[in-house]
Amino acid sequence: MSSPLFPLPTRTVAPGAVHVPGWLDVGRQRELVDACRGWARGPVPMRAARLPSGHRMSVRTVCLGWHWYPYAYSRTADDVDGTRVAPFPEWLGELGRAALAAAGEPADAYDPDTALINFYDEHAKMGMHQDKDERSREPVVSLSIGDTCVFRFGNPESRGQPYTDVELGSGDLFVFGGPSRLAFHGVPAVRPGTADPETGLSSGRINITLRVTGLG
Repeated sequence: MSSPLFPLPTRTVAPGAVHVPGWLDVGRQRELVDACRGWARGPVPMRAARLPSGHRMSVRTVCLGWHWYPYAYSRTADDVDGTRVAPFPEWLGELGRAALAAAGEPADAYDPDTALINFYDEHAKMGMHQDKDERSREPVVSLSIGDTCVFRFGNPESRGQPYTDVELGSGDLFVFGGPSRLAFHGVPAVRPGTADPETGLSSGRINITLRVTGLG
C-alpha cells in the first residue's frame, strides 16, 4: 500500500488525546516488526490473556518490563508459566519521548517502563475499557503497524457515547493523557488487506503501547 499523496494533519481528538498520522516511516515500522517477532518468542511467549470470566481475549499480547494480566502487573508471568518478563529496552523509552514531543506534549521527563504489544488478526477486537491498572497517570503512547483499524475513543465516564471513531493506519501515533488518560477506548474492527508488506507485516495489526506503571 502506498503512502497518501498528501499527509494527513495532526488531530486533537479530545483534550489530551492526539492522533499523528504516518509518524513512523516504513523503515522504522519494519524495525519494530522485527523486534516484535523476537519479543513474541519469549522468554514469555505471546498469548491470549484469560479474563476473570474465563473468556480468552481475541487479541494476543506479549509484554516488556512488566507483565500485564487482567487486571494487574507483575515482573513474572504468573498467569502463564512464572517466567520473568523480558526487560524494557531504553531505546523504546527514547521512542516514547520522541512520540510525545511529536504530539506536542511535554516529553523530557517521560520514562515509560512497560510496553504491551498486541497482535490483532482480522477477527480480533478489543472491547471498550480504561487503562487504569497503572498507578501513574502519565500519558499512554500507542503505535500502530499493519492493517488499519477502527479505534473508538470515548470519554472517562462510561463505555457509551460520546465517542469518536478514528482510523489508525500503519505508522500512526496516538497519545492520550491529561483529562483523557482514563477515557474508555477500544477496537471494534480491523480492516484486513490494508497492511503494507513493505513493513514486514503482510496481514494483521501490531499495536505497541508504552506506559508508566508507577510501580517503581
